[in-house]
Order: sequence, then structure tokens, then C-alpha cells
Amino acid sequence: MTYILKYTFSFCLLFSMFLGHAQETSTTTIAKETTKQKPKTPTAKPEIQEVKPDSIKTDRYGLRVGVDLYKLTRGFYDKDYKGVEFTGDFRLTKKYYLAAELGFEDKTTDDDRLNSTATGTYIKGGFDYNLYQNWLDMENLITIGMRGGFSTFSQQLNTYKIYNPNPYWGEQPPVVDGQKFNGLTAGWIEVVMGVKAKVFNNVFVGFGVQLKMLVANAKPSGFDNLYIPGFNRTYDGSFGIGFNYTVSYFIPIYKKKVIIPEIVKPTPKK
Repeated sequence: MTYILKYTFSFCLLFSMFLGHAQETSTTTIAKETTKQKPKTPTAKPEIQEVKPDSIKTDRYGLRVGVDLYKLTRGFYDKDYKGVEFTGDFRLTKKYYLAAELGFEDKTTDDDRLNSTATGTYIKGGFDYNLYQNWLDMENLITIGMRGGFSTFSQQLNTYKIYNPNPYWGEQPPVVDGQKFNGLTAGWIEVVMGVKAKVFNNVFVGFGVQLKMLVANAKPSGFDNLYIPGFNRTYDGSFGIGFNYTVSYFIPIYKKKVIIPEIVKPTPKK
């Protein structure tokens, strides 16, 4: 009886262990199948953007000095003219420049009734604004600006003709005078438009036009100022026009770096 109970107890224990193992195996299998059958949800990939480094532009600041080739060479083919003009500008900001001109002129004017010679110096000062948007490392200029001009000069009356309303016997011969008037002055304002292009390292060539309005004019006694150094001729009353051809050299003093941000564009999807 004792052996029968022992075998029965052993058989029940073995059977219960078998059932537990079978249940654990079944649960693991179901769990694996459930895991395998779980649908995969697509995940959105982050958009890759193409990032470009920013461009760095170096702006140079300094003094540009030059000479007017037109006035310098005019004396070679015009016996009645001698003159020279020096130009200069200094870069203040990205767009604004301080500008000035200093010159000397000796001009003989032969009018219908008189012949006179104007000799003197002049100075002009003001500013220029650069309208041109340069590419990277370019330094060309398209400028508009204003100047105030002042001239001190002398007038010499060389010859003159006496007006005869009834020239029956012909014109009277010119009267040689030679009288000289010193200490004359004149002032004007002008609008300046110009172009400067860099042709070599630090070397620029340019062209400019000036529209002028005379605001002060000390005239000699007995006749008018037919020519004012720096202003040009006065045949058109208070308004005048001038132009120049310049070659100049840039003297760099310091530099400023400007960061130009690049536009970030997304990479196209394949």
C-alpha cells in the first residue's frame, strides 16, 4: 500500500510538471507569434537640409587720390588753357565717401568784344554715395553726390572793342588794356555723378559729370567774369556744367569683414 501511494504521488508530480512546461511553451510561442504579426508603422525620416557655410567679404577702407587727365592734357592742344586738378575721396561707411577736389586753372577767353585771362585756384568738398552693389571682392563705384566749391582768382583785361552802333567806317581796332583785377572770389554748389572702375590692383579709372549753380560771384569793375576757375565759363548765367576723366590710386588703411549668409535649401527627395 505504501509503494502504491508513493508511485501515485510521483506520477502526479511528474504530470503537473509536464503541464506547467507545456503551458509555458505555449505562452512563449503565442507571445512570439503576436510580436511577429505586429504591423510596422512607417516612421518619417527627418528632412536633411543642405547647409552651406556663410561667405565672408572683406571691405577695404582708405584714401583714394588721383588726377584729372582732361585738365592735365588739355594744355597740349589748347594754347589758351593751362590747368591741373587733384581728386581724393575717403571711405566713411559701406556706401558713403568723403570727397574733395583741388585745382589750378589759367584760361584766356576771347569774346566778341573783349579778351580776358582768368587765373586762380579752387577747392571743392562734399560727399559721394555709391549706388553700385558689388560682387564678392569687387570695388567698383557708380556714385552720386554733392559739392560746395570756392574759387579765388584774378582777371586780366587784355583787349576790348568799343561798341559802335553805326559802323560806317568799319570796326574800331581793339584797345590794348592789360588792367588786372586781383582778389576776386566765387562760390557755387554742384551735383556730381560719376563712375570708377578698378582696372588693376588699387588702380581706378573714372569719369564724372557736374551740374553747377553759381551762388556768389565778385565781378571786376567794367566787365563780367567770362570764366571762373573750377566753375567753368559763365555764358549760361548762374548754371554751368563740367566733366573730368580721372585715374586714381587707392591707399588701403584698414579692413572690415562682412558675413553674407547663404540661403539654406532642402535636399531633394530621391
